[in-house]
Amino acid sequence: MNFSRALLFAATLGLSGCTNVFLQPDRALHLHPDRVGVKWEEALFQSRDGTALTGLWFPSVKAPAKGVVLQFHGNGENMTSHYLSVYWLALEGYDVMAFDYRGYGSAGGTKSLAGSVEDGEAALAYARAKAPGLPLVVIGQSLGGALALAALDRDGGAGVRALVLDSTFSSYRRVARDKLGQLWLTWPLQWPLSFLISDRLAPERFIARRRPIPLLMLHAPRDPIVPYREGRRLYDLAPGPKEFWDVPGAGHTEAFGARGAEYRPRLLHFLDGALRIQ
Repeated sequence: MNFSRALLFAATLGLSGCTNVFLQPDRALHLHPDRVGVKWEEALFQSRDGTALTGLWFPSVKAPAKGVVLQFHGNGENMTSHYLSVYWLALEGYDVMAFDYRGYGSAGGTKSLAGSVEDGEAALAYARAKAPGLPLVVIGQSLGGALALAALDRDGGAGVRALVLDSTFSSYRRVARDKLGQLWLTWPLQWPLSFLISDRLAPERFIARRRPIPLLMLHAPRDPIVPYREGRRLYDLAPGPKEFWDVPGAGHTEAFGARGAEYRPRLLHFLDGALRIQ
């Protein structure tokens, strides 16, 4: 995700807001879910405004399921690349749902930050209806963590028992400013151009209002995309119960992928504890 070039393009066209900077969807099929050897089914639902949305539902291989894990994926590509971070939880006793925001993959509509938040609300409603009575776990990765916080704030978070934020930032504007400061061409303009970016949906606006459920945050100290200090700032603003895991030596959102041998078992332990809390 090249924020600096996207910001410069947005400034040149006189654009404001976050849509063209932070949302970078594609329509490609990156990895068909048949390839991972886990049962799955298509989830078809609609956002509040009628936009047609799509998801992947991986039912637990164990019965009864412990809960439902709902993934809010990051800003690039679409769910057919991002589900690899979470589908494995179906092997560990969870129903798992990945979904696409409008404008991503085979979902309808046009990319929109506010629309993506509404799509997140619709995904939460779908997960509740699909597996009534099961506790919900929300995993938001990078931009997905920001969208998850905004969606949960509007939705109310009924039934959500744990929240996991992987490599998430606290402010759209500060992330933009950081990226602008990395290129000599945009470095002198980092402050004025960053004010083209709205912080109306900034995670720091919602983190303190979240339901008092266990929060897990992860971030690589040398994350090349979202600055580590952004994750720590968001964590510091969050009320407890909470815990923070450094992911040393990793890149962006690699904990449950490339570093899965270490961090997947730790996530399972965290979720077991979170779901025991009434």
